[in-house]
Amino acid sequence: MEEVVRAGDTFTFDPAMTESTAREMWLLPPPGRTVVATAGDGAVLGTAKMNPNQAGPGAHVASASYMVAVAHRGRGVGRALVAHTIDWAREAGYRGIQFNAVAATNRGAVALYEALGFAVVGTIPGGFCHPAAGYVDLLVMYRAL
Repeated sequence: MEEVVRAGDTFTFDPAMTESTAREMWLLPPPGRTVVATAGDGAVLGTAKMNPNQAGPGAHVASASYMVAVAHRGRGVGRALVAHTIDWAREAGYRGIQFNAVAATNRGAVALYEALGFAVVGTIPGGFCHPAAGYVDLLVMYRAL
């Protein structure tokens, strides 16, 4: 998680946040869920957190966030985590999944989400300050279940 957040190129999390703040943000109590993808030797490949997108009248839509270790990208870890989220959300009775803030420059994630049935339903122009590309769009993506 530290490697991904400190890069500052995909998440709106503060790259300078403390470990305790990161744990609080990522390790969610029920009805949220946090999972870790590991290799046979126990190495952490990636992680996902899943939760209701909103409370009350919006709680029927799930949300999720994913982090895959740089050394393990392109090997299906992200796809497995998103597929797990879709199954979890469907089994938990959610009607859809919404990603609130996908950096448009995160092309690998956008392509994966679209391949798994998500569509861009909104754009926040210049909503993300990328460390190399400057202000880029944030995408809101959605998939019905």
